[in-house]
Amino acid sequence: MTADSSRRRLPFFKMHGGGNDFVLVDHRLPILAEADQPAFARRVCHRQTGVGADGLILLELSRCADLRWRFYNADGSQAEMCGNGARCAARFAVLHGMAGQNLSLETLAGIIHAEVHDHRARITLPGVGEARLHLDVPINDLTLHGHFQPVGVPHVVFPVADLEDAPVTQWGRAVRFHRLFQPAGTNVNFIRVTGPHALTVRTYERGVEDETLACGTGAVASALVAARLGQVSSPVLVETRGGEVLTVSFARQGEALTDILLEGEALVVFQGDLWLEELK
Repeated sequence: MTADSSRRRLPFFKMHGGGNDFVLVDHRLPILAEADQPAFARRVCHRQTGVGADGLILLELSRCADLRWRFYNADGSQAEMCGNGARCAARFAVLHGMAGQNLSLETLAGIIHAEVHDHRARITLPGVGEARLHLDVPINDLTLHGHFQPVGVPHVVFPVADLEDAPVTQWGRAVRFHRLFQPAGTNVNFIRVTGPHALTVRTYERGVEDETLACGTGAVASALVAARLGQVSSPVLVETRGGEVLTVSFARQGEALTDILLEGEALVVFQGDLWLEELK
């Protein structure tokens, strides 16, 4: 390996939470210029010509937390928050000695506090906004009845009777770009409550522009909506499309839901070096 080629390689981890997968990079010593990062995210997240992932996470130095992250969706857009990504980022930081088991991450949605124990991670959810319940959303030749719940990023939740046969991609794409949720658009969740502490969810993710195997903030939004409707109580076990069960817990003070936590596995798939040959 020449000196020049070694400078053009970037160590990374591939991780996932419930099948929601990410490329993570220790970027405390910056290598990628900020202007190049969206294009790099698109390249590295591509399933055929890159590593393949739902998102890219760059962990950097922070003045107000243990670390700061830059999170990019697979399409190169920057997201304020990602629940599964935050859990993976927290474990990545612990594995690399960047922080202790109790740590904080600076995000565009606010400060995330995390706890890592072995292969599991639990995070607080910043940026949980006021819900807008009972929305009628007309798409094509039908009207969907749902509920809007921001959780650092925008989410709309639709209870459905038949979750398995729901056209998640078709309906999700139509709702994601719907005029009711412009200009930012929204993530779209379809849920079925299966018990007083359990529900199942399928999510169409903004920025990925497809159904994903899991969405951490989608799991939280779904649990909070079901709680506001009086259908579940904390803790809520949320089964994702990938089969993992995420745990959402919260406190209730009258109509307010506080102290919101998301917990689940954050697993390492592999590690390697990215050859930065495309970034001339």
